[in-house]
Amino acid sequence: MPPSVQTTRLIDLSVVTRSTPSEATPVEISLLDHRAGATVLGLSPADFPGGMAISNETVTLTTHTGTHMDAPLHYGPLSGGSPAKSIDQVPLDWCYGPGVRLDVRHVPPGEAITAAQVEAALDDAGHDLAPGDIVLLWTGADRLWGSPDYLTTYPGLSGEGTAYLVERGVKTIGIDAWGLDRPMAAMIEDYHRTGDSAVLWPSHLYGRENEYLQLEKLAGLDGLPAATGYMIACFPVAVGGAGAGWTRVVALVPGE
Repeated sequence: MPPSVQTTRLIDLSVVTRSTPSEATPVEISLLDHRAGATVLGLSPADFPGGMAISNETVTLTTHTGTHMDAPLHYGPLSGGSPAKSIDQVPLDWCYGPGVRLDVRHVPPGEAITAAQVEAALDDAGHDLAPGDIVLLWTGADRLWGSPDYLTTYPGLSGEGTAYLVERGVKTIGIDAWGLDRPMAAMIEDYHRTGDSAVLWPSHLYGRENEYLQLEKLAGLDGLPAATGYMIACFPVAVGGAGAGWTRVVALVPGE
């Protein structure tokens, strides 16, 4: 059972959505300030207490900007032979459950996190997976947030590692890096070298077989008190028909 509100400590596991070299696509924020807001309403600032009205922002960005959740539709039009769910169709009970932090910080950047390494991390955590667990892969790559190295310097989950988790009932897998798969350049280089298309986005494309969710660009997993013992809330913004949605990911840790 989740802890009561009165005894719960909340830990934010999200990055701030903003323009940064760590984003592959631009974030544009146009501000309508408090004084200009009055003119949009057909009034003047002097008509409002304090000489100020209310502000507004117009934001241009992708659904994969900042901490976000990938829905099955992102991976392909079908999942398990049925139409893939868009982000607004994701069951809410997939977005709240026991958190399981897996320490894979020893896996080098650019390398794949294997099923054996996932199993070893679970053993180190002393945890047996259960349906509904929300698995958080702790790579430590969030230390690079704010720099361009964040885009390229992290390990990614292998296809077999993804299958290991999903086939044991996990519906949501998160990572504190730019993406769940290995960096794009590493995958594309391997494809050009081998000609094997299986090296391209294997974790994502596994979602065409079995539906699951990804949380990308998590942060602060080192602030969790342990590998387990808390709930994770990760409800996405329900963007109609989209393959992803911005998500505020929070750990609910029982107080002492």
